[in-house]
Amino acid sequence: MTLPWTTNPKSGELRLSSCKQRFFIALLPPQEVQDDVNEIKQIFADRYGSRAALKSPPHVTLQPPFDWLSEDLPTLMQALSEFASRQAPVPMELSGFGAFVPRVIYINVVKTPELLDLQAKLMAYMETTLGIVDPVSKTRSFAPHMTVGYRDLTKQNFGVAWAEFQYQPLKANFQVLNLTLLIHDGKRWNICKEFPLLGFGGVDEF
Repeated sequence: MTLPWTTNPKSGELRLSSCKQRFFIALLPPQEVQDDVNEIKQIFADRYGSRAALKSPPHVTLQPPFDWLSEDLPTLMQALSEFASRQAPVPMELSGFGAFVPRVIYINVVKTPELLDLQAKLMAYMETTLGIVDPVSKTRSFAPHMTVGYRDLTKQNFGVAWAEFQYQPLKANFQVLNLTLLIHDGKRWNICKEFPLLGFGGVDEF
């Protein structure tokens, strides 16, 4: 990950420049599951000319992309650390494939109560604590998914790919132990920092 640095002309010291960068917050599966999902993404790239999903690690988005000042990054990280410390690890279940017709194909993520609860708490926390709001998310219900074929999938290739994957069996169950902040470097999304989910479930102050 590269960050925009500038040099103080008087002292010669490096300091972080004041500019906005693009972030989002997600849950990432264990590495072995990521490897399996990346193999599917590669099939979409090689067979159907859809490479966009390869520009981020396999993930379930909780807080959609938002802009944040680089110089205020410690504030964002501290807030996420405090939030994650009060949340329990999240059980996650993958089950088959789904689609947003006519351009996106994804792995289905089961809407468990734990996942829905964490996402709702995070969105509320980001708004009240940091003033980060995603207007679109406030008007539609949370639809957890793991994208494998993205918007660069042509309508024709979507039809062919969907015919292949629509009934493909896929099952996975695992626990997610971290909340992950991702940052865009101008070309792809990279992991910026992971925040351990250290809580034990039940009622919390958020």
